[in-house]
Amino acid sequence: MAYNYFVTAHKPSAVTASLTANFTSPSDLNLLVAKTSQLEIYLVTPEGLQLFKEIPIYGRIAVMEIFRPPEVKTDLIFILTEKYNACILEWSGSHSEGVVLTRAQGNVQDKTGREAEIGLLGVIDPQCRIIGLHIYDCLFKIINIENVPLNGCAEFKAFTIRMDDVSVSVIGMQFLYNCERPTLAVLYQDPHGRHAKTYVVDVTEKELRPGPWSQENLESEASLIVNIPDPFGGALIIGQETIMYFRDSVVLSLTFPAIKGSPIITYNRVSVDRYLLADDLGQLFMLLLTTSPTAGVSDIKLKLLGETCIVQTISYLDNGFVFLGSRVGDSQLVRLLGDQSLVPAGTESRIQVLDSFPNLGPIVDMAVVDIERQGQGQVITCSGILKEGSLRVIRNGIGIQEHASIDLPGIKGLWPLRIDDQEHDNNLVISFVGQTRVLRLAGEEVEEVDFAGFTLDRETLYAGNVKGGRLVQVVDRGVRLIAGDGAALLSEWRHPAGNNVSVCACNGVQILVAVGRELFCLSVGAGVLELSGSTELDYEVACIDAAPLGRREEARFCAVGLWTDISTRVLELPSLSELDRSSLGGEIIPRSILIIELDGSPYVLVGLGDGNVTYYVVDPGSGRLHGRKKVSIGTQPVLLRRFATRTGASVFACTDRPTVVYSSNKKLLFSNVNLKEVSYMCPINATSYRDSLALANHSCLIVGTIDEIQKLHIRTIPLGETPRRIAYQESTQTLALVTTRLLRLSEDARPSASTSALASAGSESSHSGDPELEISNLIVLDQHTFESLYSYQFRDHESVPAVTSMRLGDAVYYVVGTGMIYADEPEPKEGRIVVFQWIDGKVLELVHEKEVKGVVYNFAELSGKLLASTNSIVTLYTWDPVAKELKVECRDYNNIISLYLKSKGDFVLVGDLMRSVKLMVYKSMETSLEEIAKDPSANWMTAIEVIDDDHFLGAENNYNIFVTEKDSGADTEDERSRLTTVGQLHIGEFVNVIKHGSLVMGGTGESVTPVSPQGIIFGTVEGSLGLILNIPSDFFSVLEVLQSNLKRIIKGVGLIEHTFWRAFSNLQKVEPHRGFIDGDLIERFLDLKREDMEAAIAGVRVDDGTGAVTQATVDDVIKIVEELSRTH
Repeated sequence: MAYNYFVTAHKPSAVTASLTANFTSPSDLNLLVAKTSQLEIYLVTPEGLQLFKEIPIYGRIAVMEIFRPPEVKTDLIFILTEKYNACILEWSGSHSEGVVLTRAQGNVQDKTGREAEIGLLGVIDPQCRIIGLHIYDCLFKIINIENVPLNGCAEFKAFTIRMDDVSVSVIGMQFLYNCERPTLAVLYQDPHGRHAKTYVVDVTEKELRPGPWSQENLESEASLIVNIPDPFGGALIIGQETIMYFRDSVVLSLTFPAIKGSPIITYNRVSVDRYLLADDLGQLFMLLLTTSPTAGVSDIKLKLLGETCIVQTISYLDNGFVFLGSRVGDSQLVRLLGDQSLVPAGTESRIQVLDSFPNLGPIVDMAVVDIERQGQGQVITCSGILKEGSLRVIRNGIGIQEHASIDLPGIKGLWPLRIDDQEHDNNLVISFVGQTRVLRLAGEEVEEVDFAGFTLDRETLYAGNVKGGRLVQVVDRGVRLIAGDGAALLSEWRHPAGNNVSVCACNGVQILVAVGRELFCLSVGAGVLELSGSTELDYEVACIDAAPLGRREEARFCAVGLWTDISTRVLELPSLSELDRSSLGGEIIPRSILIIELDGSPYVLVGLGDGNVTYYVVDPGSGRLHGRKKVSIGTQPVLLRRFATRTGASVFACTDRPTVVYSSNKKLLFSNVNLKEVSYMCPINATSYRDSLALANHSCLIVGTIDEIQKLHIRTIPLGETPRRIAYQESTQTLALVTTRLLRLSEDARPSASTSALASAGSESSHSGDPELEISNLIVLDQHTFESLYSYQFRDHESVPAVTSMRLGDAVYYVVGTGMIYADEPEPKEGRIVVFQWIDGKVLELVHEKEVKGVVYNFAELSGKLLASTNSIVTLYTWDPVAKELKVECRDYNNIISLYLKSKGDFVLVGDLMRSVKLMVYKSMETSLEEIAKDPSANWMTAIEVIDDDHFLGAENNYNIFVTEKDSGADTEDERSRLTTVGQLHIGEFVNVIKHGSLVMGGTGESVTPVSPQGIIFGTVEGSLGLILNIPSDFFSVLEVLQSNLKRIIKGVGLIEHTFWRAFSNLQKVEPHRGFIDGDLIERFLDLKREDMEAAIAGVRVDDGTGAVTQATVDDVIKIVEELSRTH
């Protein structure tokens, strides 16, 4: 039996819908963004879009609309999921304490009916009388919202009306404005073409009556219907070549060459006479309706504004600002430039991109590699299509963008200094053994300066600005108060006995100085240093910090780390009397300590000499420490430094694996930084380096900016064409990338990764008279810079579904599988296996090619041999190192289409198009592939992976994953030949690729969970990354109890049950989920109030450390869930 923990490491990022609304208050302008099963609420502010709230939805959002009934002050949201759950949502309460309430809900599925080919459609009458749904062919479902009370949580009452004269399929529909009765305009198709018709909805009689107008024989590609508000009324019907306006007897038409060949796919209203349109190439248009006093709408005009991302949804915000949501690339916030003077020179584009929002979707393939050899995996995804195509390099951590570096070995400390400029840190104090240097950052130049007030012939322990516009420098001999221009020493404090200072801390008002076991508190006065307190501790001080909490200027207490007893003490200031103490445990001394408020919660963090960080929550009133936890972030001593970002305070942990500590939803998170080693760090805001960090290692000083603080760092490598497959070759430090490039006769070719490579070879495209042709390429990339080193172009009509890197004989090769795709062939009949070798970092040599009868869909390595799936056949090839050619060893024919292959040892797992998975074993003595077990289910597979020798993971096309088990010890042959399903879960996303790997390094610190971060990563069309971890059965039982309690406590939006959402469902069956713990639900435990946490742990029993099992406490479960959250 396999027990697994499923969790989303990166939420879906492909935008499926967006709306502009006044949702959170009548005065708030909100952007509502749907991303598959996530609803994001943004505030539109002068600074841009501010994420206000993320709401998980227990379903795939198919329809999202807004409406505002009479007497309601804010907009309501109507949502319909793909499993037919409908709900109306309302915001209730203030910004900080408000919640999303479900005002009405219900499941609108019918027991009979053929699902509409176009998918689910939902429209709302502009006068808020009814909601119309098209779910099944020839049927129109109506929800009467006039009778729905919106002060509780009503259940929808819906009824269905037949659309007898719409006999084939509905393309689109909209309710018309200002009609006495709800009037529906429908765009539909029958065997004679596409037509439009209007209906009056009689709610009382539950029937559709003929409406005011109809139009037959529209353009064959007509796809959108747009309702026009008063005073114009009527509707627009948009096709690929024409736009038509209808109202009663008025019909206007526009043919516009700019949209020919690129259909309009979405629109949004700017005003009653202006509409934004976007096509499938990423062109944005403005449609204008002109009017006359007598005839109403008299003309239609269309203007090309410019090029954007490939748009799925448009939301006009205000004052020319527009959100463009994309499913296949990064979404954008843009500004429409109405003033000609704002248009950039040399361009006609009237679009200015202000911000972009990363989207990994669709993830078609990925590689999990450890390029930097730090023991931490990076995921490189093939993301996006056409011009939005890119590689995304994803690692758990935060990126530092380097702007300058100086060779300076031996740095012992860094501090920023403001002199003659109260806003910018244009000076940097750098400490070395036995000396100090001050560098002035003057633009791009760096010069060394000398200030008379500073001691430069000694090592500095601290330097900085203090109150009153003065400076302070702490050296081993004492503390020096210096004039603000650095020219004169104003005051100096030394130890009464002349002993040397060992460690110190300063917060701009108070200075703490330790001399051995003695501790002194100094205050910065009017040009003097005043001793305000002193004490002698039990042991020598190892580290110290004093930082004010809240908005206080002075700190109420300090934190001290001691040698010998390896403890942390909290001392009151200025008296230095002890408030609390805590043993750090072990024998490793503390090297740095920090008091900081993160996300409103005060903490004491202690960096230890072995790479661990211990942290406590500290009571800001009493100074008491509680909730001690320990995290391993490296192997070398940890130096903690605070810095600020746009989202608030954070901590930089300097060590051999530098880490940023920050808080999200009251949880401390630890994210690695993309630098191999940092010894010292300080924030710096210089004129030329705004909001930057100065970082030092053993050999140099680096100035750079830190990326947005987030759990995953995403780097984008634009390709300008569609990435299909990727493979990594460690021996040559390269990646092989398969891409497709669309060539159109009607337009010039865009520059892209394949056309910009340093060298190229292969076939030349002939176009063959096709108006557009898809060209496949193999590109060799440098693993560090991702530069295109070489491009090989395949033949016209040759698709490349497979690439791998593997050792054949004594050499390592890239092996590519292809297929010739012709429109008139029902099944491809020919393809190739092509073997390439990357030689001397310069040339991609074609070593061997083998013709095959079909498309090569996938490869796997089996006992040093090449396993390939070609149409329905799985073939094992051996490599002749002398002739350098592939030879057939054996074949398996028993498949429909063998799309996926994975191997482990002598076992081969095959994923079939429609026959789920089967397991084969390779018998080398008999040179045969023998089937030993198969899954009898009729699953249409999308990805597979081998978990271990007995368990196998699969994903299928109804957004489910499942685990099958091989039972070799079964009593009967029938049982042994069956792969039994032991786990199944609906994840709500289409999985394209599954790989073994991890996004985080395995920690060496204390652990309360028996879970390794090494697991299985999957990527989806919707742009999410998920993680599946194998867990022991006893730990699974603990989490299962917690999961059961959370299902009861955390109610799904729209009152959709978690059990319903996660149930395995396809066309054949609906069964409860099993064998998986839903980590997305488990980790929401940390967001609960304390009283809800108490209820959630009922019956949760854990090992108390002695082997006895006892009832868990809230703190026990918090530790467990926090550790689980750090696996991704």
